Amino acid sequence: MPARAYWQGQIRLALVSIPVEVYPATRSGAAISFHQIHEPSGKRVRYEKVVPGLGPVDRDEILKGYEVEKGEYVLLDEEEIEAVKIESRKTLELVQFVENGAVDVLYYEKPYFILPADDLAQEAYVVLREALRQTGKAGLGQLSVRGREQLVSVRPCGKGLIMEVLRYADEVAKVASQFKDLPTGDPSEDLIELATTLIEKKTHPFKPEAFRDHYIDALHRLIEKKRKAKGGKRILEDVEEPDGAKGGNVIDLMAALKKSVGGGEKATPKKPAASKPRKAAPKRKRA
Repeated sequence: MPARAYWQGQIRLALVSIPVEVYPATRSGAAISFHQIHEPSGKRVRYEKVVPGLGPVDRDEILKGYEVEKGEYVLLDEEEIEAVKIESRKTLELVQFVENGAVDVLYYEKPYFILPADDLAQEAYVVLREALRQTGKAGLGQLSVRGREQLVSVRPCGKGLIMEVLRYADEVAKVASQFKDLPTGDPSEDLIELATTLIEKKTHPFKPEAFRDHYIDALHRLIEKKRKAKGGKRILEDVEEPDGAKGGNVIDLMAALKKSVGGGEKATPKKPAASKPRKAAPKRKRA
C-alpha cells in the first residue's frame, strides 16, 4: 500500500461519521517513453517558448489564456485561478444511493481503496460495507480534493470498500448520437444461438495475469537488440497477421460461427510467435 494517502477524512452517512484513508487502486502500466533525438549529433531536441514574430520569450511573461473567440483570449494569472479552487474538505457525505449497475460504465474513471483510519473506525466501516452489500446499492457523493470537486461512488469490494471517481455528464459523449446509424432489427435466432454457444464455451474465470501487453514486450526486445548491435542499422520485426486479417469484409457469418464453435480454441490469449528479423534496410541518403 502506498505510504501516502490520496485523501484522508471521513465518510458521513446521516449522523454517522467513519474516519477513512483513500489510496490509489491502480498504477501506470509499463509504458516506454521516447525522446526526440537530433540524429547527426545524437543529442536531445529541446523546446523553447516562442512567439511568432518575436522569438523566444521569458517564462515570467507568460499567462494562461482562455479563447472566447478566434484570436481573442481572456488572460488569467495563477493567483486568480487559485482563488476559485474549491477548498479541500475532510468529509465525503453519501447523499444518494443507487442500484449496483445503475451507473453506466462510461462514467467510471479511476478506482481507489478505502480503508478505516484506525481500529475504532473498523466497526462502522464493516457495518457500512455489509449494508451496501445486502441492499445491492452504491453510495454517491462529491469529494473535494486538490482544488477540484469529484463525483464518486462507494461500494463493497471483497472485505473492503472501493471508491470510484466518476465523470460528470458533460464529459461523456451521448450514446444515442454515437449509435444512431446502427441497425435495430433482430438477427437470425440460429446466429444468436451459435454466438451464445461460443460465448459459453469460452467463458472462464478472469485471470488478469494471463494477459500481457505484447507491444511493450516487443519494444523491449527491439531496444535490447539495438543496444547489443551497437550500430546504426535498422531492425524491422515481422508482425504476423491473425488468421483472416487480410481477407475481405464479406464473410459467411453462419459458417464462421459454426467453425468457431467446432474448433478447440482456448480462452487465454496466445503469445505471438517469435518474429524473424528482416534484412537491414539500405541506409537512406541525407539531403
